Amino acid sequence: MLMSAQVGPNYFFFQPKKVFVTGQTNRLRSLHCKHSSHCSFTKKTTHSSLQLPKTDVAVPSLINDPLEMTGSGRTTARSRVIRSSSEPDADALRERRPKFNRQRGRSKYGSTIPLFNNVNIKFVLAISFFAFFIILFLIRHLVNSVVEPRLPRSITPLPAPKIMDLPQFQGEHKESLYWGTYRPHLYLGIRARTPQSLMAGLMWIGVKDGRYHLRHVCRQEDDLSTYGWKKHNGRDYGHQVLHDHGIILTTEFLKSKGEDSGYGGDWAVRIDVQVDKSKWNEEFGKGAQLFFYLADEGGNVLDVSRENLNIHEDSLLASGSRTDIGDWELHLKSTDDLKLHYSGFHTPHFHNLSDLVEENLASQIRKHAQLQLSDSSDDSSNVLVFQIIGGFPFTTDIVLISGTDLESSRVEERVNSLTGASLSNELKYKEQAFDEKIEKIFNLAEKVDSESISVGKAAIGSLLGGIGYFYGQSKIALSRTLNFREHVDYVSYWPAELYTAVPSRSFFPRGFLWDEGFHQLLIWRWDIRISLDIIGHWLDLMNIDGWIPREQILGTEALRVPDEFVPQHPTNGNPPTLFLALSDIITGLKNNEFTAKDRSEISMFLESAFVRLEAWFQWFNTTQSGKQTSSYYWHGRDNKTMRELNPKSLSSGLDDYPRASHPSTDERHLDLRCWMLLAADCMHSIEKLLDKETRPGKDYGFTAKLLSDHELLNQMHFDEAYGAYFDFGNHTEKVQLKWKEMETGQQYAPRQLVRDVSERPVLRLVPHIGYVSLFPFMGRIIPSGSWILEKQLELISNNSLLWTDYGLRSLGKTSSMYMKRNTEHDPPYWRGPIWINMNYRILSALHHYSKENGPYQDKAKAIYTELRSNLIRNIVRNYQQTGFFWEQYDQIKGKGKGARPFTGWTSLVVLIMAEEYGTI
Repeated sequence: MLMSAQVGPNYFFFQPKKVFVTGQTNRLRSLHCKHSSHCSFTKKTTHSSLQLPKTDVAVPSLINDPLEMTGSGRTTARSRVIRSSSEPDADALRERRPKFNRQRGRSKYGSTIPLFNNVNIKFVLAISFFAFFIILFLIRHLVNSVVEPRLPRSITPLPAPKIMDLPQFQGEHKESLYWGTYRPHLYLGIRARTPQSLMAGLMWIGVKDGRYHLRHVCRQEDDLSTYGWKKHNGRDYGHQVLHDHGIILTTEFLKSKGEDSGYGGDWAVRIDVQVDKSKWNEEFGKGAQLFFYLADEGGNVLDVSRENLNIHEDSLLASGSRTDIGDWELHLKSTDDLKLHYSGFHTPHFHNLSDLVEENLASQIRKHAQLQLSDSSDDSSNVLVFQIIGGFPFTTDIVLISGTDLESSRVEERVNSLTGASLSNELKYKEQAFDEKIEKIFNLAEKVDSESISVGKAAIGSLLGGIGYFYGQSKIALSRTLNFREHVDYVSYWPAELYTAVPSRSFFPRGFLWDEGFHQLLIWRWDIRISLDIIGHWLDLMNIDGWIPREQILGTEALRVPDEFVPQHPTNGNPPTLFLALSDIITGLKNNEFTAKDRSEISMFLESAFVRLEAWFQWFNTTQSGKQTSSYYWHGRDNKTMRELNPKSLSSGLDDYPRASHPSTDERHLDLRCWMLLAADCMHSIEKLLDKETRPGKDYGFTAKLLSDHELLNQMHFDEAYGAYFDFGNHTEKVQLKWKEMETGQQYAPRQLVRDVSERPVLRLVPHIGYVSLFPFMGRIIPSGSWILEKQLELISNNSLLWTDYGLRSLGKTSSMYMKRNTEHDPPYWRGPIWINMNYRILSALHHYSKENGPYQDKAKAIYTELRSNLIRNIVRNYQQTGFFWEQYDQIKGKGKGARPFTGWTSLVVLIMAEEYGTI
């Protein structure tokens, strides 16, 4: 019995705006969508509540997905120019010939006196002519200054050639990456790398807590048992498995480029639907309902093949035409007994497609008591949704064929090659090639067991499958102060595109600058061209001052982030982690790890990128510098807060990691100093590689030498009593959060947690041992024979400080801030939990010192071996138990915490398995 046949009693009525329950009584019940929150600065997603009106037919309630696809229907603020109504006319500007009075006057003595005595008329005319052009120039300059106002520097692009205009990113390279699974915020989303793309996506009806839900956008509250790309090569192949409360979906993606294809080639999707009978209640049917759609952002009309779809008579579903790929056709093939319905919509908005589907289904239920689409289309439809209904189990192949207008298009032959047995063979070949490439690059078989290898493959697949393409305008704050309690005026960045990996498909499906450097440590080893493409896109976002917005909230992604976190502040930076990947790549060049063609392209990339990297470095070196030479501090901390236990340093990437209690310009942040050493050393390496001369004021070698001076570092940041490195600033430990009744003039005064300081702060080292303390160790600044190195090894291996059986804590147990909330609503984030990116860097340093001759070599090796084993074992165990990679891991029991799936830097576990650490 298929779900479309009927819907039984006691299910929710479905119709936009209200929901009623049927049964013996009809009672109004509203669907309230929960507001999810998180301790990080952008960790909130809001969903509007939805009510469905009463109807006489029982129907599943499909919870609204408010945020789905990256679209272009967003209004941006633009400056308006008002012309003056009193502009001078042409006649008024025209010079008039002077009238010379040729009549001679007479003196009282009767003699005649010439009026222009000793004056050259030609000279006067020349002066007048010259003055005429001066006036014209001034008028034109005045008019231009009104018509073309100068842009604020924060939204003025750096005047340098764009990296993405390099020949190596054009032609075959660009076309090979045209289509992809570039909509990572969806469970399955396909688009092209162009602003106005033809897009595709998948929805399905799932069941949770005895109610139907329409799945589309990746959301943690959907509570899928697992989902993510088990394998993905970043280019033309992907294999994903999703478990949704008894329904098991397998989606596979394949691209093909032949001589007869249009631009970018063809692509195919295979969807296999199974059921886990132990988790599925047959009361909800014996089959599944899928909704596969196409949507054209450019507004091009999509044509459905015919009113009554029957795939056994004709596989063609839809067709259309675009300037980029030519004419195209969408085909569906299956050997199973499937029923198809469709609906076409005309809309300029693409973030609410599930709303359109739900409304159409509700209308059909009211009219025909059937849960099926209307088999009709709006005029000039630019969205087509196809409903696929089948009994468990079933498989269907969906193919997009481009360039069908070409004379030798061979459409039927190409459809057959991308469906059925041919598709099965091609997918099997791609899977084998994926497995072989992983082993060739990372040599995991000699390093870890088979279970770990399987998890390692999923880590790589999840990271590469999470690469997305975004287009839009960032919002740039006009205010120089960071205050989340007040409205911030903003201006819009120039329209820009971004090709990037994302940290989490459900929670952070957008680009984060400091995350991306860690992503590229893995991606460049897998595919150097994809890596350079991503880094180039990020560097092209740089403004004239050398600043890059740290969080890229483009297009409708802005709807997923609370308003107060959307504007980016051009005074605040983010760790320049792209230098991590670039340093690694340069080391690879020195070690001849690339082909001749790759070496040439990397060199051309670095030559083009140098001006931007230089501007980026100079921005940090000038805007984030401290009062003392070679000191730096993160800007953007709130020095007026009354809510935070310790004002966050969001720009550092470490959010609530404890800093000086009272933000000031006297601060010296240890981690930023070490990031600047990395950047200076990388810039110096690029200079030498490209044979560039050192210029005054830009001696990167000198800066790197200064920042690596161990004695100077100790003078500024080392505490001998603790044997640890610390930040410096205006600080007191006598700070806590207390409940306080707020005076509001009402009868019942609300209570809030507010900051209470019971001691005057003084300038001092900030005594919190944690990740920041280990940055000089991570940067390998400490000499291998120094007693301070032994102290760092003791801090790392001390169970009472950082060591756990699952990885190193972010903050020592002895810290006064350990596992303390920062506000009433912000649980501890970087105050105890285990983070993989920092553990990777610490492991890298341990590996380095275990190879360096010195008195502590053996101790470093022993700690390295145990820490590596602990990290691998815990990540693998969590993945096997939960089906996810996690944002962070609990320091007590090792359980995954935070966002899931976290497909970003947690994937560094692959490099830990492979013992690939580069030079960082």
